[in-house]
Amino acid sequence: MNTGTTAAGRRPLGQSELSVSPLGLGCWQFSRGSGVVGKYWSNLEDSDILGIVKISLEGGMNWVDTAEIYGGGKSEQALAAVLDQLRLEGSSHANPLIATKWWPMLRTAGSITSTIDERIRCLGGRQIDLYQIHQPFSLSSIESEMKAMAGLVKAGKIRYAGVSNYSAAQMVKAHRLLQQHGLKLVSNQVKYNLLHRTIDRNGTMAAAKELGISIIAYSPLQQGVLTGRFHSDPAQISGLSTIRRMQSGLNEKGLARSRPLIELLSALAGKYGVTPGQVALNWLIHFHGETVVAIPGASKVRHARENIGAMGFRLDSHELEQLDGASWAALK
Repeated sequence: MNTGTTAAGRRPLGQSELSVSPLGLGCWQFSRGSGVVGKYWSNLEDSDILGIVKISLEGGMNWVDTAEIYGGGKSEQALAAVLDQLRLEGSSHANPLIATKWWPMLRTAGSITSTIDERIRCLGGRQIDLYQIHQPFSLSSIESEMKAMAGLVKAGKIRYAGVSNYSAAQMVKAHRLLQQHGLKLVSNQVKYNLLHRTIDRNGTMAAAKELGISIIAYSPLQQGVLTGRFHSDPAQISGLSTIRRMQSGLNEKGLARSRPLIELLSALAGKYGVTPGQVALNWLIHFHGETVVAIPGASKVRHARENIGAMGFRLDSHELEQLDGASWAALK
């Protein structure tokens, strides 16, 4: 298993010229509580968004990930406003790499082209470094969508193309189609963490490694379960929505099954003077070498500080393997 990283903690994103920190900032929570998807989060104060972005970028992250569906552009706009503020302050961190996504549901590939200027406008005129198809369900074929994405690259509207929530077969097909246009698929953004390892079972991880495609892991802490807070205080679970409890396996049986993994995370956290969540993130960005990068979100400034701290130490190969074993045991 290759666990090497490039100098300064940066690594290539797929086979692109983008050099990224192992962790980037996920920006779903900047949706302003707007839209079906945005309602998952409460509306954060401007000062909180500024603090979260500032600490994340100053602490070593050099990229952010947002999407059209996050509040219908409101996350992109909130991000742009904060970056404008940092620029006014003369910050050297005001120009991170930007990844965003096109929402395909009930749309055709034609809207990839027709809506790109709106994405750029919402981002304050900034360049889109990575543009992703948010999920594989639309009214058009993968062929039509990759042709549209290739057109945006060639028109200089975006730098690179990626996908999200694609199966191994869909990802390979998208990659092959982009190759016909002289391009390569850079990334596949999927749910991946120590308690959700579907891509290790279904061939997606293996195909990504074979083709040099980066996996961008979202929900890297299984919506807080891997921090151990629900194991130490199960009473917190009652305050969560039913859908979140179901998605995260937050029930008595699920907690019991994952407890040995949480105990190992806690023991390693004690050794390194960090938190269990930071250990979980560190495993994610090192176990598969440079293939996996992750985008933890942050709805509080302290969350942003924790995320940054996950890049400040390095689990050894034995510890990575220990967590791998405990992870699979928890998933039986």
